[in-house]
Amino acid sequence: MKLFRPTLLVAALIGTACSDATTPSPKAPIEPITALPRALTEPETKVIAGSNDFAFDLFRTGNLSQHKKNVFISPLSASMALGMTANGADGATYDEMRSTLRLTGATREDVGGGYKSLIALLRGLDAGTDFSIANSIWYEKSFPFNASFLDESKLYFDARVEALDFQSPSAVTTINSWVSGQTNDRIPEILDKIAPYEVMFLVNAIYFKGIWQKQFDKSKTVDAPFHAADGTTATVKMMAREEGVQYTATPEYSAVDLPYGNSAFTMTVVLPNGDIDAFAESFDQAKWNSLVSSFRDSNLQVYLPRFRMEWKRELNEDLQQLGMRLAFYFADFTRMSPRGLDLIITRVLQKTFVDVDEEGTEAAAATIVGVGVTSMPGAFRADRPFLVVIRERFSGTILFIGKIAKLPA
Repeated sequence: MKLFRPTLLVAALIGTACSDATTPSPKAPIEPITALPRALTEPETKVIAGSNDFAFDLFRTGNLSQHKKNVFISPLSASMALGMTANGADGATYDEMRSTLRLTGATREDVGGGYKSLIALLRGLDAGTDFSIANSIWYEKSFPFNASFLDESKLYFDARVEALDFQSPSAVTTINSWVSGQTNDRIPEILDKIAPYEVMFLVNAIYFKGIWQKQFDKSKTVDAPFHAADGTTATVKMMAREEGVQYTATPEYSAVDLPYGNSAFTMTVVLPNGDIDAFAESFDQAKWNSLVSSFRDSNLQVYLPRFRMEWKRELNEDLQQLGMRLAFYFADFTRMSPRGLDLIITRVLQKTFVDVDEEGTEAAAATIVGVGVTSMPGAFRADRPFLVVIRERFSGTILFIGKIAKLPA
């Protein structure tokens, strides 16, 4: 009697076919690990919990304006770049940034120390997986920044800190070259230009290249239909594999967990049973925890399309919807600079890259936070008591005159 073997057609949230490749020679399996090499510290636990909550917040918020479109974000990259920036904030600006990053229960020392040790832990977790994470700060050499802020960025975020002449075209080239080098050339450019009012860029770059612990057999990859969210159908390269997967299913979704290398890193693929956008906007930490805790070993057949894509998005509006408003308009960055009340975040831009095939996954991300001056020479900022006069310009007749000494909260 032929045994029935269930199958799961894994339609990835993002899918475009990649080019063909030759079948590699078989490789010996890597022994999986069963635990971290050490226990997580309390600051690490706070940073991870906050970063994961922020991940789902950012994904849900961003998805609202990207229905039926591909999305591929790196919440860790965004969290780290904004975490460096928040370290220069104070007062209500800092409170809003910390709340948006879901780090309310962590002190500055917790956040800095947690990121510092977490970076070291993640970098060396799997010798068979190429994983790197790097931070940098680039600032206009003529603008005054506090040495204490720059030193803390080096200490806690292992950041490269460098002064540049932002008026020189070489400044953009220098920053882009650093990002390209840290992402193995997968993100060759993060900046197209520097605005006249921008005086600092805080950058995070992440690169990941993992080999599946059990690779897909390239001889089993076939052309197959992929039914997109917008109702169209495309022919893609559909990979196939079986045995050695973790699987779970509920009436709302089914999911598999595919490990890389020594299994420290995995790709979880979730296939909703209904509308992808509705599911994405209901996806939160509680649902994620329930999903992960319910994984069980299975010999399920898995079909996953090869895909390769690049994605970019300015995150300003998404972050403001999550409660980070003052940093973009009336910020207090006095821990960053003696002119900190004149500084705001000008842009938060993220670019990502992902390539999934039979051998494994390559992914990269870069997040850049621009900081600029709000009151350039010649600018006018009425942020203290002022007078108003309403007049008829040609006759000189004054219709109203007043003094604004206090504004309602």
